[in-house]
Amino acid sequence: MTDERTPPTGKGKGNVAGLAKLLGVALGAFAFTFALVPLYNIACQKVFGVRLQQGPADAAAKSRAAASDRWVTVQFDGGVNSKLPWAFEPEQVTMRVQPGVQYEALYFARNDGDRAIVGNAVPSVAPARASAYFNKTECFCFTAQVLQPGESRDMPVRFIVDPDLPDNIHTLTLSYTFFKNESQTDALGAS
Repeated sequence: MTDERTPPTGKGKGNVAGLAKLLGVALGAFAFTFALVPLYNIACQKVFGVRLQQGPADAAAKSRAAASDRWVTVQFDGGVNSKLPWAFEPEQVTMRVQPGVQYEALYFARNDGDRAIVGNAVPSVAPARASAYFNKTECFCFTAQVLQPGESRDMPVRFIVDPDLPDNIHTLTLSYTFFKNESQTDALGAS
């Protein structure tokens, strides 16, 4: 009597190896997406100077700190790059703020050019070591701004000075420089 069964071809081993690779890729993708949130937070804070809002426990701690008697002076400054025919300046030069409390300041912008122009604002905080304690919760610098010829606009920035600001810092300066966004401006002209 002969055995009519076919000899094993090794397909079962290939399926197991393929399944292991697929499982490895899926776990790797999961780990990568899980790591994106802290990487995004680091990029926002270190590159753009934006600290994302904290959770409820952090907010409660900050509101307790805000009840203190500490006050800090925030100075505002603004300018434009020479290639941008805009007027841009803060609507107030200084503001006394209490750490842990949200405030709003306004900047004024006007397009003095003869066509629509897209501009991007680049913020900076001085002294540099205080920039980690200056948190913008809403800002015109987060997106490109389009102004038509002769158009003017008030641009708000909402911010909180962190209660953990070192005690020896009494004055912060928030400064913006607007630059012409050449590629987006050219795209406006083409449409």
